[in-house]
Amino acid sequence: MVGRFSKLTKARVGRLINAELLVRFRRDESGNYLIISAILTPLLVGFVGFGTEYGLWVSKQQQMQAATDAAAFSAATLLTNAPGGDATTEANGVASSFGFVNGSNGVTVQVNQPPASGTHASTAGAVEVVIQQPQKQLFSAILSPGSVNITARSVALSGSNGLGCVLSLSSTASGATTLQGTADVALTGCTLYDNSNSSSALTVGGSSSLSALAVDVVGDISGKSSITAGDGVTTAAGSMGDPYSSASYPSFSGCNYNNYSAKNTVTLSPGVYCNGLSLNAGANVTLQPGTYYIDRGSLSVNGGATLTGDGVTLVFTSSTGSNYANATINGGATVNLSAPTTGSTAGIVMFGDRDAPVGTTYKFNGGAAQIFTGAIYVPQGAAQYAGGANTSKACTQLVANTITFTGNANFAINCSGTGTKPLGSATATLVE
Repeated sequence: MVGRFSKLTKARVGRLINAELLVRFRRDESGNYLIISAILTPLLVGFVGFGTEYGLWVSKQQQMQAATDAAAFSAATLLTNAPGGDATTEANGVASSFGFVNGSNGVTVQVNQPPASGTHASTAGAVEVVIQQPQKQLFSAILSPGSVNITARSVALSGSNGLGCVLSLSSTASGATTLQGTADVALTGCTLYDNSNSSSALTVGGSSSLSALAVDVVGDISGKSSITAGDGVTTAAGSMGDPYSSASYPSFSGCNYNNYSAKNTVTLSPGVYCNGLSLNAGANVTLQPGTYYIDRGSLSVNGGATLTGDGVTLVFTSSTGSNYANATINGGATVNLSAPTTGSTAGIVMFGDRDAPVGTTYKFNGGAAQIFTGAIYVPQGAAQYAGGANTSKACTQLVANTITFTGNANFAINCSGTGTKPLGSATATLVE
Protein backbone atom coordinates (compact mmCIF):
# COMPACT_ATOMS: atom_id res chain seq x y z
CA MET A 1 0.00 0.00 0.00
CA VAL A 2 2.80 2.24 0.98
CA GLY A 3 4.59 1.52 -2.25
CA ARG A 4 1.49 2.32 -4.27
CA PHE A 5 1.01 5.63 -2.43
CA SER A 6 4.60 6.54 -3.00
CA LYS A 7 4.26 5.94 -6.69
CA LEU A 8 1.07 8.05 -6.87
CA THR A 9 2.66 10.88 -4.91
CA LYS A 10 5.71 10.95 -7.13
CA ALA A 11 3.52 11.12 -10.22
CA ARG A 12 1.48 14.00 -8.85
CA VAL A 13 4.56 15.91 -7.76
CA GLY A 14 6.00 15.45 -11.20
CA ARG A 15 2.89 16.80 -12.85
CA LEU A 16 2.81 19.76 -10.44
CA ILE A 17 6.45 20.59 -11.17
CA ASN A 18 5.87 20.44 -14.94
CA ALA A 19 2.82 22.70 -14.65
CA GLU A 20 4.81 25.24 -12.60
CA LEU A 21 7.58 25.22 -15.13
CA LEU A 22 5.10 25.91 -17.93
CA VAL A 23 3.60 28.84 -15.99
CA ARG A 24 7.01 30.28 -15.22
CA PHE A 25 8.09 29.89 -18.83
CA ARG A 26 4.93 31.61 -19.99
CA ARG A 27 5.50 34.47 -17.59
CA ASP A 28 9.23 34.85 -18.18
CA GLU A 29 10.12 38.28 -19.82
CA SER A 30 13.87 38.11 -19.51
CA GLY A 31 14.39 37.71 -23.26
CA ASN A 32 12.18 40.63 -24.42
CA TYR A 33 15.18 42.93 -24.79
CA LEU A 34 16.19 40.96 -27.85
CA ILE A 35 12.90 41.73 -29.56
CA ILE A 36 12.92 45.33 -28.40
CA SER A 37 16.51 45.75 -29.55
CA ALA A 38 15.65 44.28 -32.93
CA ILE A 39 12.86 46.82 -33.30
CA LEU A 40 14.70 49.88 -31.96
CA THR A 41 18.15 49.34 -33.46
CA PRO A 42 17.30 50.92 -36.86
CA LEU A 43 15.73 53.88 -35.06
CA LEU A 44 18.74 54.29 -32.81
CA VAL A 45 21.06 54.11 -35.81
CA GLY A 46 18.89 56.69 -37.56
CA PHE A 47 18.97 59.10 -34.62
CA VAL A 48 22.72 58.71 -34.18
CA GLY A 49 23.19 59.24 -37.90
CA PHE A 50 20.89 62.25 -37.83
CA GLY A 51 22.95 63.79 -35.02
CA THR A 52 26.19 63.21 -36.88
CA GLU A 53 24.84 64.48 -40.19
CA TYR A 54 23.19 67.48 -38.50
CA GLY A 55 26.64 68.56 -37.35
CA LEU A 56 27.90 68.25 -40.91
CA TRP A 57 24.94 70.24 -42.22
CA VAL A 58 25.52 73.00 -39.68
CA SER A 59 29.16 73.18 -40.75
CA LYS A 60 28.11 73.35 -44.41
CA GLN A 61 25.58 76.08 -43.65
CA GLN A 62 28.25 78.10 -41.85
CA GLN A 63 30.55 77.80 -44.85
CA MET A 64 27.69 78.81 -47.11
CA GLN A 65 26.83 81.80 -44.90
CA ALA A 66 30.43 82.99 -45.01
CA ALA A 67 30.26 82.75 -48.81
CA THR A 68 27.01 84.76 -49.11
CA ASP A 69 28.32 87.40 -46.68
CA ALA A 70 31.53 87.83 -48.67
CA ALA A 71 29.77 87.74 -52.04
CA ALA A 72 27.13 90.31 -51.09
CA PHE A 73 29.67 92.62 -49.45
CA SER A 74 32.03 92.44 -52.42
CA ALA A 75 29.22 93.13 -54.91
CA ALA A 76 28.00 96.10 -52.85
CA THR A 77 31.55 97.44 -52.61
CA LEU A 78 31.82 97.20 -56.39
CA LEU A 79 28.65 99.26 -56.75
CA THR A 80 30.06 101.79 -54.28
CA ASN A 81 33.27 102.30 -56.24
CA ALA A 82 31.92 101.73 -59.73
CA PRO A 83 28.17 102.42 -59.91
CA GLY A 84 26.68 100.41 -62.74
CA GLY A 85 29.22 97.61 -62.29
CA ASP A 86 28.30 93.94 -62.77
CA ALA A 87 27.26 92.86 -59.26
CA THR A 88 26.18 89.40 -60.44
CA THR A 89 29.57 88.52 -61.91
CA GLU A 90 31.33 89.88 -58.83
CA ALA A 91 29.15 87.90 -56.40
CA ASN A 92 29.45 84.66 -58.37
CA GLY A 93 33.23 85.02 -58.51
CA VAL A 94 33.48 85.43 -54.74
CA ALA A 95 31.06 82.54 -54.07
CA SER A 96 33.09 80.24 -56.32
CA SER A 97 36.22 81.03 -54.31
CA PHE A 98 34.41 79.42 -51.34
CA GLY A 99 33.65 76.33 -53.45
CA PHE A 100 30.07 77.27 -54.36
CA VAL A 101 29.95 77.43 -58.13
CA ASN A 102 26.57 78.18 -59.65
CA GLY A 103 25.28 75.12 -61.55
CA SER A 104 27.92 72.75 -60.17
CA ASN A 105 27.18 69.93 -57.69
CA GLY A 106 23.61 71.09 -57.32
CA VAL A 107 24.67 74.59 -56.21
CA THR A 108 22.55 77.60 -57.13
CA VAL A 109 23.81 81.14 -56.58
CA GLN A 110 21.08 83.74 -56.97
CA VAL A 111 22.03 87.45 -57.06
CA ASN A 112 19.23 90.01 -56.78
CA GLN A 113 19.69 93.76 -57.14
CA PRO A 114 17.69 95.12 -55.42
CA PRO A 115 16.83 92.23 -53.08
CA ALA A 116 13.77 90.12 -53.87
CA SER A 117 12.71 89.99 -50.21
CA GLY A 118 13.47 91.37 -46.78
CA THR A 119 13.60 94.85 -45.33
CA HIS A 120 15.71 96.21 -48.19
CA ALA A 121 13.63 94.84 -51.06
CA SER A 122 13.28 98.29 -52.66
CA THR A 123 16.56 99.85 -51.53
CA ALA A 124 18.74 101.23 -54.29
CA GLY A 125 22.26 99.90 -54.12
CA ALA A 126 21.35 96.83 -52.04
CA VAL A 127 22.50 93.38 -53.23
CA GLU A 128 21.02 90.05 -52.11
CA VAL A 129 22.94 86.78 -52.52
CA VAL A 130 21.24 83.43 -51.89
CA ILE A 131 23.15 80.11 -52.12
CA GLN A 132 21.46 76.72 -52.00
CA GLN A 133 22.79 73.15 -52.22
CA PRO A 134 21.05 69.80 -51.48
CA GLN A 135 22.87 67.47 -49.06
CA LYS A 136 22.52 63.66 -49.37
CA GLN A 137 21.29 61.77 -46.32
CA LEU A 138 23.13 58.65 -45.12
CA PHE A 139 22.04 56.96 -41.87
CA SER A 140 19.36 59.60 -41.27
CA ALA A 141 17.61 58.43 -44.43
CA ILE A 142 16.18 55.62 -42.27
CA LEU A 143 14.01 58.26 -40.60
CA SER A 144 13.27 60.45 -43.60
CA PRO A 145 14.51 59.42 -47.04
CA GLY A 146 15.55 62.06 -49.58
CA SER A 147 17.91 65.05 -49.34
CA VAL A 148 18.20 68.13 -47.15
CA ASN A 149 18.43 71.54 -48.85
CA ILE A 150 20.91 73.90 -47.14
CA THR A 151 20.39 77.63 -47.75
CA ALA A 152 22.20 80.82 -46.81
CA ARG A 153 21.23 84.43 -47.58
CA SER A 154 22.95 87.79 -47.16
CA VAL A 155 22.14 91.38 -48.11
CA ALA A 156 24.71 94.17 -48.35
CA LEU A 157 24.14 97.86 -48.96
CA SER A 158 26.52 99.84 -51.13
CA GLY A 159 28.00 102.79 -49.24
CA SER A 160 26.07 105.95 -49.90
CA ASN A 161 29.21 107.74 -48.72
CA GLY A 162 30.92 106.55 -51.90
CA LEU A 163 28.08 107.82 -54.07
CA GLY A 164 28.30 111.56 -53.48
CA CYS A 165 27.50 113.93 -56.32
CA VAL A 166 27.17 117.35 -54.60
CA LEU A 167 29.61 118.79 -52.06
CA SER A 168 29.81 122.32 -50.67
CA LEU A 169 33.24 122.84 -49.11
CA SER A 170 32.73 125.98 -47.02
CA SER A 171 33.14 125.20 -43.33
CA THR A 172 31.19 128.21 -42.03
CA ALA A 173 28.78 129.62 -44.61
CA SER A 174 25.08 129.91 -43.85
CA GLY A 175 23.28 128.37 -46.80
CA ALA A 176 26.47 126.74 -48.04
CA THR A 177 24.03 124.68 -50.06
CA THR A 178 20.81 126.49 -50.88
CA LEU A 179 17.66 125.64 -52.80
CA GLN A 180 15.62 128.72 -53.54
CA GLY A 181 12.34 129.62 -55.21
CA THR A 182 10.70 126.59 -56.78
CA ALA A 183 13.86 124.55 -57.32
CA ASP A 184 13.25 120.81 -57.55
CA VAL A 185 16.58 119.02 -57.18
CA ALA A 186 16.75 115.27 -57.81
CA LEU A 187 20.01 113.51 -56.98
CA THR A 188 19.33 110.07 -58.45
CA GLY A 189 21.07 107.41 -56.39
CA CYS A 190 23.63 109.80 -54.92
CA THR A 191 24.36 111.81 -51.79
CA LEU A 192 24.59 115.52 -50.96
CA TYR A 193 27.31 116.65 -48.55
CA ASP A 194 27.52 120.03 -46.84
CA ASN A 195 30.68 120.78 -44.81
CA SER A 196 29.39 123.97 -43.16
CA ASN A 197 28.92 123.99 -39.39
CA SER A 198 26.26 126.70 -39.63
CA SER A 199 22.84 126.15 -38.04
CA SER A 200 21.43 126.73 -41.53
CA ALA A 201 24.22 125.07 -43.49
CA LEU A 202 21.73 123.47 -45.88
CA THR A 203 18.76 125.72 -46.63
CA VAL A 204 15.72 124.55 -48.56
CA GLY A 205 13.61 127.66 -49.01
CA GLY A 206 10.37 128.68 -50.71
CA SER A 207 8.58 125.76 -52.30
CA SER A 208 11.81 123.99 -53.22
CA SER A 209 12.35 120.26 -52.70
CA LEU A 210 15.34 117.95 -52.55
CA SER A 211 15.45 114.20 -53.12
CA ALA A 212 18.64 112.19 -52.74
CA LEU A 213 20.05 108.84 -51.71
CA ALA A 214 21.31 110.50 -48.50
CA VAL A 215 22.00 113.97 -47.10
CA ASP A 216 24.94 114.58 -44.71
CA VAL A 217 25.43 118.01 -43.14
CA VAL A 218 28.10 119.04 -40.63
CA GLY A 219 25.84 121.74 -39.18
CA ASP A 220 22.05 121.84 -39.33
CA ILE A 221 19.28 122.20 -41.90
CA SER A 222 16.63 124.82 -42.55
CA GLY A 223 13.62 123.36 -44.37
CA LYS A 224 14.30 119.73 -43.51
CA SER A 225 10.68 118.74 -44.15
CA SER A 226 11.22 119.38 -47.87
CA ILE A 227 13.93 116.72 -48.11
CA THR A 228 13.45 113.07 -49.08
CA ALA A 229 16.40 110.71 -48.65
CA GLY A 230 16.15 106.92 -48.88
CA ASP A 231 19.23 106.36 -46.72
CA GLY A 232 18.43 109.16 -44.32
CA VAL A 233 19.25 112.77 -43.45
CA THR A 234 22.17 113.23 -41.04
CA THR A 235 23.13 116.43 -39.21
CA ALA A 236 26.21 116.95 -37.04
CA ALA A 237 27.98 114.69 -39.55
CA GLY A 238 31.71 114.50 -40.06
CA SER A 239 33.30 116.78 -42.64
CA MET A 240 33.71 115.25 -46.10
CA GLY A 241 37.12 115.41 -47.74
CA ASP A 242 37.74 117.06 -51.10
CA PRO A 243 38.09 114.16 -53.58
CA TYR A 244 40.12 116.31 -56.00
CA SER A 245 42.41 118.03 -53.50
CA SER A 246 45.48 116.48 -55.11
CA ALA A 247 44.40 117.11 -58.71
CA SER A 248 46.35 119.61 -60.80
CA TYR A 249 46.48 120.88 -64.35
CA PRO A 250 49.53 121.40 -66.58
CA SER A 251 51.26 124.76 -66.56
CA PHE A 252 50.58 127.19 -69.41
CA SER A 253 51.93 130.42 -70.83
CA GLY A 254 51.09 133.01 -73.43
CA CYS A 255 47.80 133.44 -75.28
CA ASN A 256 46.59 131.44 -78.26
CA TYR A 257 43.42 133.52 -78.51
CA ASN A 258 42.42 136.86 -77.00
CA ASN A 259 38.82 137.75 -76.18
CA TYR A 260 37.58 135.09 -78.58
CA SER A 261 33.97 135.28 -79.73
CA ALA A 262 32.12 132.64 -81.76
CA LYS A 263 29.03 133.45 -83.83
CA ASN A 264 28.68 130.44 -86.13
CA THR A 265 29.81 126.84 -86.52
CA VAL A 266 33.44 126.36 -85.54
CA THR A 267 35.78 123.74 -84.09
CA LEU A 268 38.28 124.94 -81.50
CA SER A 269 41.60 123.46 -80.39
CA PRO A 270 43.05 123.22 -76.88
CA GLY A 271 45.02 126.25 -75.80
CA VAL A 272 45.03 129.47 -73.79
CA TYR A 273 42.03 131.76 -74.28
CA CYS A 274 42.94 135.08 -72.69
CA ASN A 275 40.29 137.52 -71.50
CA GLY A 276 37.39 135.20 -72.08
CA LEU A 277 35.60 132.96 -74.54
CA SER A 278 32.15 134.02 -75.69
CA LEU A 279 29.56 132.00 -77.62
CA ASN A 280 26.76 134.11 -79.02
CA ALA A 281 23.28 132.97 -80.04
CA GLY A 282 23.54 130.78 -83.14
CA ALA A 283 27.13 129.72 -82.41
CA ASN A 284 27.82 125.98 -82.67
CA VAL A 285 31.21 125.28 -81.12
CA THR A 286 32.91 121.88 -80.91
CA LEU A 287 35.93 121.48 -78.63
CA GLN A 288 38.60 119.00 -79.62
CA PRO A 289 39.98 116.82 -76.79
CA GLY A 290 42.42 118.56 -74.47
CA THR A 291 42.78 121.33 -71.90
CA TYR A 292 41.33 124.80 -72.45
CA TYR A 293 42.64 127.60 -70.23
CA ILE A 294 40.32 130.55 -69.72
CA ASP A 295 42.89 133.10 -68.55
CA ARG A 296 40.92 135.93 -66.97
CA GLY A 297 37.61 137.11 -68.34
CA SER A 298 34.64 134.75 -68.62
CA LEU A 299 33.32 131.75 -70.44
CA SER A 300 29.96 132.98 -71.68
CA VAL A 301 27.47 130.67 -73.43
CA ASN A 302 24.34 132.56 -74.38
CA GLY A 303 20.87 131.22 -75.10
CA GLY A 304 20.70 129.68 -78.55
CA ALA A 305 24.41 128.76 -78.55
CA THR A 306 25.74 125.19 -78.54
CA LEU A 307 28.95 123.95 -76.91
CA THR A 308 30.02 120.30 -77.19
CA GLY A 309 33.20 118.34 -76.63
CA ASP A 310 34.52 114.96 -75.45
CA GLY A 311 37.65 114.50 -73.37
CA VAL A 312 37.97 118.16 -72.44
CA THR A 313 38.83 120.13 -69.29
CA LEU A 314 38.08 123.85 -69.03
CA VAL A 315 40.44 125.56 -66.55
CA PHE A 316 39.39 128.91 -65.05
CA THR A 317 42.48 130.81 -63.95
CA SER A 318 44.56 133.99 -64.14
CA SER A 319 48.16 134.42 -65.24
CA THR A 320 48.34 137.77 -63.44
CA GLY A 321 46.84 136.77 -60.09
CA SER A 322 43.80 138.98 -60.56
CA ASN A 323 40.55 139.00 -62.54
CA TYR A 324 40.27 135.23 -62.28
CA ALA A 325 38.08 133.68 -64.96
CA ASN A 326 34.49 132.74 -64.24
CA ALA A 327 31.65 131.13 -66.19
CA THR A 328 28.09 131.97 -67.21
CA ILE A 329 25.89 129.49 -69.06
CA ASN A 330 22.50 131.01 -69.71
CA GLY A 331 19.09 129.40 -70.12
CA GLY A 332 18.42 128.19 -73.63
CA ALA A 333 22.05 127.23 -74.21
CA THR A 334 22.95 123.67 -75.19
CA VAL A 335 26.01 122.25 -73.48
CA ASN A 336 27.29 118.68 -73.64
CA LEU A 337 30.82 118.28 -72.32
CA SER A 338 32.65 115.21 -70.99
CA ALA A 339 35.92 115.03 -69.08
CA PRO A 340 39.04 113.11 -70.10
CA THR A 341 39.31 109.66 -68.51
CA THR A 342 43.10 109.71 -68.12
CA GLY A 343 45.79 112.25 -67.34
CA SER A 344 46.21 114.86 -64.62
CA THR A 345 42.68 116.22 -65.05
CA ALA A 346 40.95 112.84 -65.42
CA GLY A 347 37.28 113.07 -64.48
CA ILE A 348 37.26 116.88 -64.26
CA VAL A 349 35.31 118.72 -66.92
CA MET A 350 35.61 122.18 -65.32
CA PHE A 351 38.47 123.13 -62.99
CA GLY A 352 38.52 126.37 -60.99
CA ASP A 353 41.87 127.73 -59.82
CA ARG A 354 42.38 127.21 -56.06
CA ASP A 355 43.99 130.68 -55.85
CA ALA A 356 40.86 132.42 -57.12
CA PRO A 357 39.02 134.58 -54.57
CA VAL A 358 36.35 132.85 -52.48
CA GLY A 359 32.99 133.55 -54.08
CA THR A 360 34.15 133.65 -57.71
CA THR A 361 30.89 133.11 -59.61
CA TYR A 362 30.10 130.16 -61.83
CA LYS A 363 26.58 130.15 -63.24
CA PHE A 364 25.37 126.93 -64.85
CA ASN A 365 21.79 127.68 -65.78
CA GLY A 366 21.43 125.99 -69.14
CA GLY A 367 18.42 123.90 -68.13
CA ALA A 368 17.65 120.41 -69.41
CA ALA A 369 19.96 120.89 -72.43
CA GLN A 370 22.97 121.23 -70.10
CA ILE A 371 24.93 118.01 -69.60
CA PHE A 372 28.30 117.64 -67.89
CA THR A 373 29.88 114.18 -67.71
CA GLY A 374 32.47 114.43 -64.99
CA ALA A 375 33.18 116.81 -62.14
CA ILE A 376 32.56 120.52 -62.04
CA TYR A 377 35.32 121.32 -59.56
CA VAL A 378 35.47 124.97 -58.46
CA PRO A 379 36.74 124.81 -54.84
CA GLN A 380 36.68 128.58 -54.30
CA GLY A 381 33.59 129.17 -56.39
CA ALA A 382 30.06 130.25 -55.66
CA ALA A 383 28.25 127.91 -58.04
CA GLN A 384 24.72 128.60 -59.23
CA TYR A 385 23.13 125.61 -60.88
CA ALA A 386 19.94 124.82 -62.72
CA GLY A 387 19.67 122.03 -65.23
CA GLY A 388 20.87 118.59 -66.13
CA ALA A 389 19.34 115.85 -68.23
CA ASN A 390 16.64 113.88 -66.41
CA THR A 391 18.35 110.52 -66.67
CA SER A 392 19.77 108.00 -64.24
CA LYS A 393 22.51 107.07 -66.71
CA ALA A 394 24.45 110.35 -66.39
CA CYS A 395 27.52 111.17 -64.31
CA THR A 396 27.81 114.64 -62.80
CA GLN A 397 29.62 115.79 -59.67
CA LEU A 398 29.44 119.37 -58.40
CA VAL A 399 32.11 120.42 -55.88
CA ALA A 400 32.23 124.11 -54.94
CA ASN A 401 32.78 126.38 -51.96
CA THR A 402 29.06 127.21 -51.95
CA ILE A 403 26.22 125.97 -54.14
CA THR A 404 22.88 127.53 -54.96
CA PHE A 405 20.24 125.70 -56.93
CA THR A 406 18.17 128.33 -58.71
CA GLY A 407 15.88 126.00 -60.66
CA ASN A 408 15.20 122.35 -61.36
CA ALA A 409 18.31 120.20 -61.40
CA ASN A 410 18.98 116.51 -61.99
CA PHE A 411 22.13 114.64 -61.04
CA ALA A 412 23.13 111.00 -61.34
CA ILE A 413 26.34 109.24 -60.47
CA ASN A 414 26.72 106.32 -62.90
CA CYS A 415 30.38 107.18 -63.37
CA SER A 416 32.01 103.85 -64.24
CA GLY A 417 34.81 104.49 -66.75
CA THR A 418 34.58 108.30 -66.63
CA GLY A 419 37.74 108.95 -64.62
CA THR A 420 35.95 110.61 -61.71
CA LYS A 421 36.97 109.95 -58.11
CA PRO A 422 34.52 108.62 -55.53
CA LEU A 423 33.04 111.41 -53.45
CA GLY A 424 33.12 109.96 -49.95
CA SER A 425 34.49 106.82 -48.37
CA ALA A 426 33.99 103.76 -50.53
CA THR A 427 32.45 101.33 -48.07
CA ALA A 428 29.64 98.80 -48.02
CA THR A 429 27.65 97.33 -45.14
CA LEU A 430 26.08 93.94 -44.46
CA VAL A 431 22.50 94.68 -43.43
CA GLU A 432 20.76 91.25 -43.51
